[in-house]
Amino acid sequence: MDILDRLGPGPFTYAIARESGVTRAQLRHLVDHGVLRRPLRGVYVASALRDSVDLRARAAALVVPPRGVVCDLSAAFLHGIDLLDFASLDLLPDVEVVSAAGEPTRRNGIFGGKRTLRPEDVMSIGGVRVTTPLRTACDVARLRGRLRAIAALDAFRREHQVTETQLTAMLPRFKGHRGVVQLRELVPLSTDEADSQPESWIRLMIHDASLPMPEPQVWTLLPEWGWVRTENAYAHLRIAVEYDGEEFHTSEDDRERDERRRKALRDAGWIVIVVRKDGFSPTARQRWMRELADAIALRSPTAPTKRVYSRGPDHPAYRRRRTVRR
Repeated sequence: MDILDRLGPGPFTYAIARESGVTRAQLRHLVDHGVLRRPLRGVYVASALRDSVDLRARAAALVVPPRGVVCDLSAAFLHGIDLLDFASLDLLPDVEVVSAAGEPTRRNGIFGGKRTLRPEDVMSIGGVRVTTPLRTACDVARLRGRLRAIAALDAFRREHQVTETQLTAMLPRFKGHRGVVQLRELVPLSTDEADSQPESWIRLMIHDASLPMPEPQVWTLLPEWGWVRTENAYAHLRIAVEYDGEEFHTSEDDRERDERRRKALRDAGWIVIVVRKDGFSPTARQRWMRELADAIALRSPTAPTKRVYSRGPDHPAYRRRRTVRR
């Protein structure tokens, strides 16, 4: 335990340990007895420390080449935006690190690669070199699937004040690069008003189904309730599509309040379509998408069968009406 008192919980390398007078044999003894573990080859941490992307990124920063930069989903996590799959909560993915020059790292636990980065694309978080929020948003939005891409753009716009203007200015840099077509399409569809990834997914799914794009957030004043906020809504049609997931409605009080709010909206003439966490499968998606399409058709003004022109003083019918009134 005296060794941990000197070194701290980590992460640290053998070189760092040696400066504190710790031998390789002592480190091996602590690993064998479960006091230390190695999240990456050549890096040690106290076994009591919870494994996380942040911990692995700090461990990687100790052993990757000086030009190595944490990128993509790992970088997003360090910026406070969790875009990982649910499965990654149990089995953490390799840390994504690209090299701006030289050969990519091939160390176990690190997903290496090469990428052209400018100095303004890189910053430091707790001593870890990482792509900036703007560069990370662009990379995830062009290199990952559409749903994760729009979620990344929305989240970085909301949490880091990345603007559509900044994103648009980055597009010429990716000309001819993989994923630039998707990035170019999704930038104008992004918003800084989406509160969660499922909200972003729903908005893009509606767009991809060739239905009108809803507003991310709409406030409505309801009698005997006050101001109510709805997600992905069409204010002029009084239709809303809301996500109801357990991760955002953890308590019984939260769920009851949502039910009362939605009842108040329906009593005021709103159609509220609720998408739950199992609503993203192809079958479930078709179901609520068809419900939305029917609601839009029901609430949309009936299109005239022929053009109707205004009738001015020179029109015979107008003159006849004037004559009758006299």
